[in-house]
Amino acid sequence: MPTEFQEHIFPNGMKLLHKKTFSPVVHQALIFKVGSRDESAEQQGMAHFVEHCLFKGTQKRKTFHILSRLDDVGGDLNAYTGKEETTLYAAVLRTDFKRAAELLADIGFQSVFPEKEIAKEVDVITDEIKAYKDSPSDHVFDLFDEYIFPNHPLGNNILGTEAHLRSFNKQSTLDFYRNNYMPSNAVVGISGSISFERVVRTWEAILGDFKGSGHSKERQNVGLYTPQQVRIPTPHIQSHLVIGNRAYGVREEKMLALLLANNILGGPGMNTRLNLRIREKFGLTYHLESFYTPYTDTGSWGIYLSTDPMQLDLVLSKVYKEMKDLRNNALGTIQLSKAKKQLQGQIAIGQDSPGSAVSGAARMWLNFDEIEPLELTMNRISEITASDILEVCNEVFLEKDLSQILLSGDSSEVN
Repeated sequence: MPTEFQEHIFPNGMKLLHKKTFSPVVHQALIFKVGSRDESAEQQGMAHFVEHCLFKGTQKRKTFHILSRLDDVGGDLNAYTGKEETTLYAAVLRTDFKRAAELLADIGFQSVFPEKEIAKEVDVITDEIKAYKDSPSDHVFDLFDEYIFPNHPLGNNILGTEAHLRSFNKQSTLDFYRNNYMPSNAVVGISGSISFERVVRTWEAILGDFKGSGHSKERQNVGLYTPQQVRIPTPHIQSHLVIGNRAYGVREEKMLALLLANNILGGPGMNTRLNLRIREKFGLTYHLESFYTPYTDTGSWGIYLSTDPMQLDLVLSKVYKEMKDLRNNALGTIQLSKAKKQLQGQIAIGQDSPGSAVSGAARMWLNFDEIEPLELTMNRISEITASDILEVCNEVFLEKDLSQILLSGDSSEVN
């Protein structure tokens, strides 16, 4: 365990991770090891649905009391669902730490899912699904996942479908909740100017003898991947395209080398090859970026772009040229050194937020029972060689292995 963190495991199996800071604000994230990949075919969208309904009532609170509890003291309460975790988040002044902790435990472990609230939330999320489909830049990513992970929960939209949502009722929601949202399947990450002893003592009192029920399910392995070439007509003016491939899981040895290669090609910096050599040099597209999403046991990598349909073939040819260059030409010593420093800086800055740092570490501990120190991550990046970059680019950026998902309203074709 890295020295900046202190850990505790309660008798009911829930984990607690603490990071002492000098901030008067205490950040708390209650994270459950359950996301959309843990749903059966009939449960698509259930994890996200449960997350919404956690705010609709507990054994001792109604919606108004939940929503006002931290607002009344200027705090923040939120939640989000991913493909592998569900996170409840609270930030308050140190003096209100216990108030926030008790609320997180209440909605996390004691929600009751009132029937009338469930019906309303179905309509809310249905509207959210329609908003996503109405945004081609969002919709194309959902389609990409569907083709990258066919017939697997990782390929499903986190929001689910309207048909599945309308099949949910109080009993099916409670069943999913009781089988997944229990202390033994959760970790709470806490940062702030508050002692570890007080944190443990407070949560110990809140949890009491509560054990919950259910069990952590074995996750389904991803199957074989076959590249797909898909064009879907839409009424939108621009073409929206994702090109990509399966990639490494978060714990695989080559993960950091791919993260570095992705950073060079089209990551978050403004000096990426895609940005400088296509967007800035030719002005052919506004949105052009590459992404890498590692999961616990697999991952996805790709490039997203939007452009005028008449420019699509030209943009694509230049994108493929940049991928080919990374596959065929090793980085020079200076190029590689700069790229490493850039990635290390980005990671360090991302970890500078106390809430983000402890949440990320808590997720790692929840999924893998250990946390990699930031210093070790930095050292591993320093050890990446030009040959390592060539290797991952020739495994992941290979054209014959890439799927291409195009949303376009004209006669454009994917080449």
